[in-house]
Amino acid sequence: MRYQFTDFEFNSTSLVLTKNGETIDIRHNEAKVLALLLEQKDNVLSKEEILSRVWQDKVVSEQAVFQNISHLRNLFGNQAIKTFPKRGYQWQFETQMLLSAVKPANSPDETGQQAVLSAPEKKRAYWPYAVLAGIVLLMVALMNWQNEPVLPKTEPVIKMAYIPITDNRDNSITLKDDDHFDFTPLTHLDTAYFEASAELEYPNLTDEHPFVLTGHSRIYDGQTHLDFLLKGPYGQWQGQITALSKDEAIKQMQQHLQQPFIYELLSSAQAPELKQANLLIAHQQAPEDLIVLGNLITTYIETGELEKAMVMADKLASIALSQNYAQQTGNAYLQQSRILTSKELFELSAHKLALAIEQFEHIGDLKRQADAWHAHSWLDHQQEDYPAIKSNLLKAAKLAFDAGDKARELDALTYLSVMAHKHHQENDKYLYLQQAENKMKAYQLPVYHFAKVPFHYAIFAKKRADKEPHLKQVLEFTALTPDHWVAQSSREQLMKYYIDQNRLSEARGLVDSLTSDNAHRSYLKTLLAQARQQTALFVSHAQRTFEQAHLAGERSLSLDVALLLCSTPDSQVNYDFYSQYINENAPLYWRRANKNKLLALKL
Repeated sequence: MRYQFTDFEFNSTSLVLTKNGETIDIRHNEAKVLALLLEQKDNVLSKEEILSRVWQDKVVSEQAVFQNISHLRNLFGNQAIKTFPKRGYQWQFETQMLLSAVKPANSPDETGQQAVLSAPEKKRAYWPYAVLAGIVLLMVALMNWQNEPVLPKTEPVIKMAYIPITDNRDNSITLKDDDHFDFTPLTHLDTAYFEASAELEYPNLTDEHPFVLTGHSRIYDGQTHLDFLLKGPYGQWQGQITALSKDEAIKQMQQHLQQPFIYELLSSAQAPELKQANLLIAHQQAPEDLIVLGNLITTYIETGELEKAMVMADKLASIALSQNYAQQTGNAYLQQSRILTSKELFELSAHKLALAIEQFEHIGDLKRQADAWHAHSWLDHQQEDYPAIKSNLLKAAKLAFDAGDKARELDALTYLSVMAHKHHQENDKYLYLQQAENKMKAYQLPVYHFAKVPFHYAIFAKKRADKEPHLKQVLEFTALTPDHWVAQSSREQLMKYYIDQNRLSEARGLVDSLTSDNAHRSYLKTLLAQARQQTALFVSHAQRTFEQAHLAGERSLSLDVALLLCSTPDSQVNYDFYSQYINENAPLYWRRANKNKLLALKL
């Protein structure tokens, strides 16, 4: 059956989707869900029914339905599929069924005369020839099958661009094509520049080169240490490798990057639970791959499953220690410290950081040492020890400078500025922010880096009205990178301020200035609809925001919207679902920030 809606046409038999005559890429299961929705467009389909009809006997979670519905909404718009709380989903667009013109069996021919033979008579006339032709084709196929060798199954070649990697002795590393990779060197870029300009440069590459590999190599105490990063449309994948030679390090990296799941993670948005499941499967398939294990730990931390994260971090530490693998041992201690800090076990966390620093010093890893001292400053903050905060962040900045890592250096200085503000150190907060700005100028960084300066001045401002000019300057600096985190945060602060001031036309301008369809833009629409008391529109935008934020793994934003929905007395809102989501996913810091709202809702 063929269906037509808006500019699209969909064939539910071949599962082919076209728009204005051009084929649109759509995944197989998404197409099957679409076919089911169109075939049952007058009915509300439950998650259980969709799972049963599309996935049949396969064991998958309800998250699969959620993800495929979300992808279809990305294609057709949020209004295409309506969610009925506790019931399911229903197709909403006006749809026309197109019937192919088929000539009836006994229709008149061009002369207006009825055909002489009926259908059964035709079958009797031709079936002997059909049988004979089938026997001949079968004999030919058998002869060819006996003569042809059985070819081994081959994996598709991965096309990857890479920025030439140099080591600390200025030796360049060239990657060569093989059975697994088709490499394209990007000789007009260098790693340091790309790292400092990725927000601007990667979008220019993504159409032709969706996967871009970059990294650093260094030789220390007779060993090669390779620190690589693979950037894709929906995220990045990174890891560290230690080997006895440069060639062995490259070999190990390429063996690691042959795993297909990495490109699946980088090629589409995946909800945290799905990403976690894929990583767990990958770890089970390659338990010796410590990079996969490290990324699995990070995902457990991000989803708040701290006990599982600690079990895996202990496993990483045990394997790395047994192999005398200092890099991964230090990484394991760093992860353990992060988990313990989240559980507010600060003394134990400090102990793990000390062990991590010892491992990183052993192999001369200045970047990870900087990370450890940066993390330690938060523990010092809990003790209200500003001198220790200052000492450790300056140490982190110096280590990053020695490693040539501009981003880590600037993060340490700007964070020190914020910490000085929190501890009422008026001179220091301006001193270190000015130092950071001077560094940006000296490094000739792209303009979006400078947005952090007015962003911090907005933090320092005591009155909301005084924040406005600084936040507007942030948006000027990030005009070419509107999805940078400082731009998103500034836009949300301005939106709430304009709404409180009843400056709704300026609030609308913040939404209209954006073209990307993501959770943050949907959140601005949600706040504006709420301010205009457009309840139906508010609920629609809020549900869309929740879906997008959850799919993107932005837990704080999904929690903020869930809390908004729980505060809305509307029959279309599934209060039980969103309240349960908050109870199961809200970390302690978020609960503290929203304490009064949670108490009012008895959550």
